[in-house]
Amino acid sequence: MEVYIFEFIGTALLLLLGNGIVANVALKNTFGSDAGWVGITIGWGVAVFVGVFVSADISGAHLNPAVTIALATAGKFSWSLAPGYILAQFLGAMVGTSLVWLTYKKQYDTTEDEGSILSTFATTPAIKSPLWNFMTEFIASFAFILAIFYIAGGSVEEAPLSLGSLDALPVAILVLGIGMSLGGTTGYAINPARDLGPRIMHAILPIKGKGDSAWWYAWVPVFAPITGGFLAALVYLWLGF
Repeated sequence: MEVYIFEFIGTALLLLLGNGIVANVALKNTFGSDAGWVGITIGWGVAVFVGVFVSADISGAHLNPAVTIALATAGKFSWSLAPGYILAQFLGAMVGTSLVWLTYKKQYDTTEDEGSILSTFATTPAIKSPLWNFMTEFIASFAFILAIFYIAGGSVEEAPLSLGSLDALPVAILVLGIGMSLGGTTGYAINPARDLGPRIMHAILPIKGKGDSAWWYAWVPVFAPITGGFLAALVYLWLGF
């Protein structure tokens, strides 16, 4: 039970700080409106650092269903634990993004742009092209999760792979790099829980003038990270011969 609790806490912190920086940049009447894309990518890197550092020694700090599924595919994590981890990740993402809404409630009330409001919850593409949007998220997720395998251990052995708290910094730098290099097309969700959980909360919460939740796009940041992570697991196994 403890592993699920810390997976929940780590994911909640990830979304609180990650979507918090987006809210600070995107909403009206904040002090962070000039931070721009660089500020967002740095903020998400810090969010990953905190989430991983807090939860790594207890749960292994997956914080992402695509990571959980990839580790299980590679034989480095028990499939029996995967459903509980994924549920904890989704619930943590929903709670973390709800805390962002509570923090910025007055700013949400004064923001009229529906796209800006949605961006503080979930991702949408800069150019609407589902196939290419999927490809972007697939490539970014593949790179992210393949790197995670080597940060967490690096060799194909019987022992399970798990991030420790000392791995929080390289993982944070990895996410920062992906955001700066590959994130400009889709907002680099690379995490089904990070995107779908907050998108559900966007639909549920009583946000003034929020518009729709862009459900037409929701499948991309769910299935692209999972398939990208699955391929990363196969490549990792292949490289280990």
